[in-house]
Amino acid sequence: MYFIQRLLVAFTCVFIMAACNNPSVENNTSNTTDTARTDGHPAWIMQGNIYEVNIRQYTPEGTFKAFEKHLDRLKEMGVQTLWLMPVNPISKVDRKGALGSYYAVANYTAINPEYGNMDDFKHLVNASHSKGFKLIIDWVPNHTGGDHYWLQSHPDFYIHDSTGKVISQYDWTDTRKLDYSNVALQDSMINCMLFWIKEAGVDGFRCDVAGEVPDAFWKKCIDTLKKTKNIFMLAEGNKASLPEDGFDATYPWNEFSTMKKIAKGESPATAMDSMIRQVDSSFPKNALLMYFTSNHDENSWNKADYGTMPGPVHAPFAVLTQTIGRSVPLIYSGQEEPYLDSISFFYKDAVKFGKFERAAFYKTLLKLRAADPALAADALFTKLVSSNNQAIYAYTREKNKHTVLVLLNLSAKPQQFTVQYNAAVKALDIFSNKTESIAPGQTFNLPAWCYKVYTFDMP
Repeated sequence: MYFIQRLLVAFTCVFIMAACNNPSVENNTSNTTDTARTDGHPAWIMQGNIYEVNIRQYTPEGTFKAFEKHLDRLKEMGVQTLWLMPVNPISKVDRKGALGSYYAVANYTAINPEYGNMDDFKHLVNASHSKGFKLIIDWVPNHTGGDHYWLQSHPDFYIHDSTGKVISQYDWTDTRKLDYSNVALQDSMINCMLFWIKEAGVDGFRCDVAGEVPDAFWKKCIDTLKKTKNIFMLAEGNKASLPEDGFDATYPWNEFSTMKKIAKGESPATAMDSMIRQVDSSFPKNALLMYFTSNHDENSWNKADYGTMPGPVHAPFAVLTQTIGRSVPLIYSGQEEPYLDSISFFYKDAVKFGKFERAAFYKTLLKLRAADPALAADALFTKLVSSNNQAIYAYTREKNKHTVLVLLNLSAKPQQFTVQYNAAVKALDIFSNKTESIAPGQTFNLPAWCYKVYTFDMP
């Protein structure tokens, strides 16, 4: 406990190539010597976290340079990995709204001029690395925008209907569906991704609708990319095959859906157990999940987190995302404020920062995660039985004699309860910074939507 306590105090104080015609830019392969891996993943992500950056909406300017001014604040909060939503130009054909969807890409190796130019982007990558961040970018492999140059130069890269027209998937009428049976497309896509690693120095990719792209492509692609750099690969999808393909983490869509039901009082806390068992039984043992309470889709379309987990309801679920087993937790742009509104998808709608009312809360969790091996993504997770499992979700995380005990009241009523934990320990309450004695059979009291997180070392 005292080791962790000292750390917390310290933290607080302190042809194929032709398809991708790459413009000539200065080589930027910083951090290529960071090769350590743990349990099959980059070691740097195991006690890390992700912060999703919506460049367009993050500042009034909506540029890389304007966002760069927030780096020191985010570093102080404990953010480790920055995920930038797509940085590519947006197609104009069939564009939705005034500015179009970030995910209707017009060119895979160019920069959206709204945000700046390639030099501005590289400056942001370098500035982020110099401050200790990792930086990944959003990648859209399933489809392109309606005027991507491949539609003219490589029409065989796309799926056509019976009339010869290139198809749009679902209601994404501003996009065109790519055909992964074409080997030239596969190799061109890989080369475009390599461009951002070799020339811009990015540390990985969040891959949009990854589950719609064939597994065979991902195995080929990820194997090639990881031979170049020790990157982190995040898949938007919850198929068990995705980690088998080489993705480091996937989306916990089922878990998030369950969390929303618990927040509404429609499901008991025990509903989380079946979700965890499902992953444990069907996913690889080293598979990681990016737990979240909001992201760009959930915020823009489904009112997360201000509508799905409003007010005090948010906190215990945020604690869960930061401390649950297998998790690499996510925070979305503005959640630290909190920005209590949807952020427009197709129009300028800048987040309003200034109060940062949740910043200290998140900082406590992020710093603990970085300091305590018990919160590493591969640390042991053990669900604890309580005297009221319908409302109380209790568990421990353990690694190398370090232990974190988490008690969550996932209900709208105060709860008095006991948990089946048989050790007598002196534990640090990370939010009050006070040491408490915890004994077997001890009674705990938690107000509605409240939480306790304790850290201690076993003898």
